[in-house]
Amino acid sequence: MTDDAYLFLLDDVSSSLGVAPAAVGDLACMETPAVHGWLDAHGITRTSPHLRLLPPEETAAIPEGAERLPVPLSDEETSRLRHQLVPEPLARIEEELLSYRDCADGRDGLIGRALAAGVPPHRIAELTGVDPETVTAAADA
Repeated sequence: MTDDAYLFLLDDVSSSLGVAPAAVGDLACMETPAVHGWLDAHGITRTSPHLRLLPPEETAAIPEGAERLPVPLSDEETSRLRHQLVPEPLARIEEELLSYRDCADGRDGLIGRALAAGVPPHRIAELTGVDPETVTAAADA
């Protein structure tokens, strides 16, 4: 696994693999000379339907032979990217988890609902800022 996210090109625009970078919002890497040069070399724009982005833990899914470019993302950008990849029911729970950062009322119940919905414990810890042991303890409560 790499620490970088990857921009890559898909031949089949109907594929659900990855996320269009524009869907993630403003990404600092999209303004770099490296990305501009890579896009220019492939004759595409940042809004091309062929252009996709995956977080570090998902880059093994990029098809062999696909044109790719490693790009660094901030923690916030990576979190937004991961949020775009989850199904809608999980995305709603993740929104609640993000809101949790500002208030602790109902923490254990929210963590329990997120676990029941299928959000992995490590992701709950990342979204809430709660340490993994607390997530585990909340699940056991």
